[in-house]
Amino acid sequence: MQTIEQFMEGIKLPTMPEVAQSLIRTLNDDDIPFEKVRLAISKDPALTAKLIRLANSARFGLPRTVSSLDDAITLVGLNQVRTLGLAACMSDACPVVPGINREDYWKESMACAGFSQWLAKAVGTDAQQSWLTGFMARLGELIIGQKTPALIDVIEQLPHHPGGRWEREKLQLGFTEGHVSAELARKWNFPADVVQALAASSEPLESKPFSRLGAIVHIATLLAEIGIEESKTAEETIDALPADVLTKLQLNHDWLKDNLPDAALFADTSGL
Repeated sequence: MQTIEQFMEGIKLPTMPEVAQSLIRTLNDDDIPFEKVRLAISKDPALTAKLIRLANSARFGLPRTVSSLDDAITLVGLNQVRTLGLAACMSDACPVVPGINREDYWKESMACAGFSQWLAKAVGTDAQQSWLTGFMARLGELIIGQKTPALIDVIEQLPHHPGGRWEREKLQLGFTEGHVSAELARKWNFPADVVQALAASSEPLESKPFSRLGAIVHIATLLAEIGIEESKTAEETIDALPADVLTKLQLNHDWLKDNLPDAALFADTSGL
């Protein structure tokens, strides 16, 4: 089988707009660079409008309507606005792939991002970086569909089961969408922690060194798949997760069961 490096040869990667490149550069800053983020976003009226729509979505539950970029930054937070801005840019830049329902795809990506953020807060790690990495986790499937469209029907075959997409990708290609997402993140100059986490997301316990963020995205992906595609109770959902990864993350089964959010709370794609 070909390596991930061989697979990526000759692929026309999605081009990130200038505003996204500016936002990516700020991810490596130790302090949140307020003016850099605000100025970058404000130069793109369409992106600004998207962020205002996202900020007004039900999942934020803000006390009043957001009417400007400054409002969004004040009420949602600069870090969250930057993360949402990058997500909106990526959704615009990525190709439409026959065989993948675009609405369902982004719903699941948003749910994965939301669960990643929730889990990151539970284990005490960077919530915004986790949201962004979770959002990016499935981008690799779009690249796979672009290069090998005949495989999408195999990868997306029904019935789905949590983690089944990784298994089919590994069988057909020798690697998963997470590895492709990692290469995409590397070429877009995302922080090394994000690249490592994406590469580790399908098999986090095999990653050396261990990536806690990769393990978070692994669990979040499964929660998103179950939450969007299946009808399970909270207990059934948590029982379906890999116990060894939960143990590695020091996540308590009963706490997860009692506090599990509804995937629908995260799956608002109105601004994408």
